[in-house]
Amino acid sequence: MTDYQKEIAQKVSAFIAENSHADTSSLQSDTLLFKEGIFDSMGFVLLVDFLEDQFSLSIDDSDFTEENFESVKAICTYVEQKVAVKAL
Repeated sequence: MTDYQKEIAQKVSAFIAENSHADTSSLQSDTLLFKEGIFDSMGFVLLVDFLEDQFSLSIDDSDFTEENFESVKAICTYVEQKVAVKAL
């Protein structure tokens, strides 16, 4: 992970810990957030809103794929890519 991804991971992990009704004490960067019950569809909506606000992103409908949001690591990679594209 890059330093920027680590920063993203810290923010995303803190958000998840604050907003999940599940036990997040064992949350790892590769924990499958939806398959392991950390987040449900409402949690996903909150997560998208958080990412858009926190990182000044606009998430396109075509970006709503499991690969982009399945874990903290996937979210970090996705956010880093979106921020890089936005900076161009």
